[in-house]
Amino acid sequence: MHTVQLAHTADLEPALRTGARALLFEVFGDMTDADWEHCLGGMHALVLADGEVVGHAALIQRRLMHGGRALRAGYVEGVAVRASLRRRGVGRSLMAALDRIADAAYDLAALGASDEAVPFYRALGWQQWRGPASTLTPSGLLATPDVAGAIFVRPGAAPLDLDGELTCGWRDGDVW
Repeated sequence: MHTVQLAHTADLEPALRTGARALLFEVFGDMTDADWEHCLGGMHALVLADGEVVGHAALIQRRLMHGGRALRAGYVEGVAVRASLRRRGVGRSLMAALDRIADAAYDLAALGASDEAVPFYRALGWQQWRGPASTLTPSGLLATPDVAGAIFVRPGAAPLDLDGELTCGWRDGDVW
């Protein structure tokens, strides 16, 4: 088990914030400033080694619409582990910390997974969304079929139909 530090973006020391951002840009070759901004405004889970951020995950609040309801969702962003430390439980420890928060504070938890991360989230008990996905844009509802199979949820208090439609709010960059 790894020691996970939790901090809200507002309380994140500047060096840790800079280190988390650097790790994400190192791990994800196509990371953008908009992707980094998606990680801000919520809780960060960090694992450090020799004072350096080697693992990061964030949980932010989003509204997801499903079954005629606007649900408070704990949305997971920026899950990254330094390559040399993968498959050693760092990611599992980060997610356990965020799952505890999401279970206590939100109607459900959700995330958009990369293809290589799908087995990881399945192993942690996250459920793959099977229904259609969309986003509510400034000009109306827009289907997002490109995310089919990439959306995962962790049900909470709200009843979910995994075959129903799930809609997220609009944001710059990747909407999911």
